[in-house]
Amino acid sequence: MALAKICGINSPAAFDAAVEGGADFVGFNFFPPSPRSVGPAVAARLSARAPAGPKRVGLFVHPTDAEIAAVLGSLPLDLLQLYVDAPRAAALRTRFGLPVWRAVGIVSDADLPRAAEDVDGLLLDAKPPPDSELPGGNARTFDWSVLRAWRAPLPWVLAGGLTPGNVAQAVQATGAPVVDVSSGVERARGEKDPAMIRAFLAAVRTAWAPAS
Repeated sequence: MALAKICGINSPAAFDAAVEGGADFVGFNFFPPSPRSVGPAVAARLSARAPAGPKRVGLFVHPTDAEIAAVLGSLPLDLLQLYVDAPRAAALRTRFGLPVWRAVGIVSDADLPRAAEDVDGLLLDAKPPPDSELPGGNARTFDWSVLRAWRAPLPWVLAGGLTPGNVAQAVQATGAPVVDVSSGVERARGEKDPAMIRAFLAAVRTAWAPAS
């Protein structure tokens, strides 16, 4: 059974729904242009609602060391989700001593990472449209069939356009060990719907990847 991450948590209702629904990870978005962005103080207040709950993931887009340090000064994170290149991801992993998932935009087979990197996992997201200022959370899927012949060099996460209605199909089609949703559980842009969060998590629990 796949693990599930609810990303872009920015309200008490969304956080509580993720915790109560059994999310394995909750993500806080620290990229200011995003409608899901939160500051460190808000993220800390939300996180305090369930100190022993899911693992906390911090999403950063081309961050400075100081930006990450400022967040970590307000709340502990279990993992960093980084939209950076491979060398920078490795450097931040060393600098902060935290596991790192490096996000990679996918359109075709050519975009899939083939070699191991000095990170802990790869998050495969749909490459954003040219006019988007957001690297993810654009409600876009990529062609999952490109994953059939891919030999993953690291643990990986499937993201991009997942919803309560398609996540079971996604797990069955790709064998994804972890699935990540953000816009797919929103009633409006940047506004999480607790019922959709619960439905997504229920769908993940009943989705079984094909035998390897």
